[in-house]
Amino acid sequence: MIAAFANTMKVPELRSRILFTLAMIVVVRLGVHLPLPGVDVQTISAHMAELAKDAGGPLAALGAILTIFSGGGLQQCGIFALGIMPYISASIMTQLMGAVLPSWQKMLREEGGRQKMTRYTRILAIIIAMAQGFFLTRTLENPSVMGLDMPNLVMNPGWIFTISTIFIIVTGTMFLMWIGDQITERGIGNGISLIISVNIISGLPGAFSTAWKTLIMGDGKEINPLGSLELVALMLFMVIVVALVIIVSQAQRRIPVQQAKRVVGHGKMTQGGTSYLPLKLNYSGVMPVIFATAILALPNMLVQQLFSGDSWLGGAIITILSPSDIWYYIISSTLIFFFSYFWVATMFQPQQISEDLKRSGGYIPGVRPGPPTAQFLDTTMQRLTFAGSLFLTLIYFLPSLLSLGSKMPPLVTQFFGGTSLLILVGVLLDMMRQVEATLLQKNYDGFMKKGRLRGRYSHLQGTGAPAASRGIVILWVIISLFVLVCLVIMSTSN
Repeated sequence: MIAAFANTMKVPELRSRILFTLAMIVVVRLGVHLPLPGVDVQTISAHMAELAKDAGGPLAALGAILTIFSGGGLQQCGIFALGIMPYISASIMTQLMGAVLPSWQKMLREEGGRQKMTRYTRILAIIIAMAQGFFLTRTLENPSVMGLDMPNLVMNPGWIFTISTIFIIVTGTMFLMWIGDQITERGIGNGISLIISVNIISGLPGAFSTAWKTLIMGDGKEINPLGSLELVALMLFMVIVVALVIIVSQAQRRIPVQQAKRVVGHGKMTQGGTSYLPLKLNYSGVMPVIFATAILALPNMLVQQLFSGDSWLGGAIITILSPSDIWYYIISSTLIFFFSYFWVATMFQPQQISEDLKRSGGYIPGVRPGPPTAQFLDTTMQRLTFAGSLFLTLIYFLPSLLSLGSKMPPLVTQFFGGTSLLILVGVLLDMMRQVEATLLQKNYDGFMKKGRLRGRYSHLQGTGAPAASRGIVILWVIISLFVLVCLVIMSTSN
């Protein structure tokens, strides 16, 4: 495996894609730390840090999820404060409309239908970003609507601040969407998922520091000997969970397909054989968990904006959607199962697969070609989806269960399961699959001696030509100069 990583720099195309991806990651992280003009960032950062450390508060889990998905942009109140969440919310809506509305279904079947749907998703993402930016600006000007005691966060409140801040936030979200598309075409991996993964990884050092202070130091300043054992046990538990996620993500049911002998051309007989039709156990990947997280986060934000902090209706909704309430688990499980089956029903087409097999002379042993084959594939996929949805639900609830059984804050437990771990594992597997495919194409060894890695976005990655070497050098020079200027400004201000 180490030799495979070393070989990645020997392939010019692969080297260009990796360097371009790293440059885009640096740009994303720099944008997170660029604060909005006229906002007291230090006060907001301190309050968000205290909210993330609160293991029992009703908004603790929500604050941890928003901090992780924005990569600290919401805590830093930067130009990327909303992160990529508006695009995810827009994707949920367009996917639902594509499955429900007949006009959208007809559009998707037409040539260029997917491009139109992508364009509508981006337009809807801009509208959602404008709405969320307005709510965020309103909260900054009047923190009491969220029940926060942080006066004077904005230096010069007014309509000029509102318009300018919304414009900056929406522009930042559009820029992140553009970076995601560029990474998908010219870099390594799926751009949108990679941006989320980078934001998640950025919170890992802070989570480890919080875990160290909670378990080792405790409430006082004396070291707790048993805390070190608990920390080691948590690390081992995390390794086991990661291994299980990888196994389930790679697991598949192989349906044998028998190819009959056929006569082609001028009396030539083709040799029949046996192949396999792979059906993934977790066909939808992490998308159901992302959709469920985005939907559960929306009511809390709307309640805080529309109702006062002491409203009985607002308090009831917040309590129901907190990880300490049984309704939270019921609603989350229902959403995960719903979106898992919805994704399979949208993306998996057993009727089309059955027709393709019949056209090519293939058949499943023991199953008649045509509608019986489609019914067999649909039934098999439904059973696999149930098992995959059950596993996703268990992993999604792990952070909440760890928070209930210990004093660990949600910011720490998010890395032991849930959305964060599922996204990281899925994205890293897809990136390694793409790198391995390129290495094997160039006659280099892959990461694994036996078998190959399987990813979810093989049809989306590397669709464009890699960036030119000269452009990558210029991009890295600009980034280095920008970082140097920031360091000089920081040193002079101190």
